[in-house]
Amino acid sequence: MLTLRMLRARARDVPRETGKKVIAQNRKARHDYSIDEVYEAGIQLTGTEVKSLRAGRATVTDGYGYFDGTELWLKGVHIPEYDLGTWTNHEPRRSRKLLLHKEEIRRIAGKVKDTGITLVPLSLYFKDGFAKVELAVARGRKSHDKRQAIAEREAKREAQRAIGRRDKGIE
Repeated sequence: MLTLRMLRARARDVPRETGKKVIAQNRKARHDYSIDEVYEAGIQLTGTEVKSLRAGRATVTDGYGYFDGTELWLKGVHIPEYDLGTWTNHEPRRSRKLLLHKEEIRRIAGKVKDTGITLVPLSLYFKDGFAKVELAVARGRKSHDKRQAIAEREAKREAQRAIGRRDKGIE
């Protein structure tokens, strides 16, 4: 008969998942918002949600973070129902609690009190076997700001090309 001590010893011997496996990204967020700070938060999930994420199915483009008292929640992130799940399957767009230290939550709450500041999920991924979300404290951009950012990015890219051509002796 296996004792608890023997089971724990076996669990330590099993290799754990390491590295970072990205499930979903919100590329549009970096275009629509100017990112001030980025935080990594854990997510409180149910079993079928984890299985669905491991299958690589999720959408974070409509998601946002909000405060409910002293807790931080993620809303609008779509994790589809697990195909092989039963009646215990989860709701695809339910609110999910984010797991952060109290000091980080206080710091984020102080920044979100300003008008025009919002919490945007940038990516959803597994890190060393745990589901994490990259959450950004962001300020919405106006359309002229977007055009200016695109122009700066293209100018920077063209300068890098010119340096590369010069180094190769083409021009």
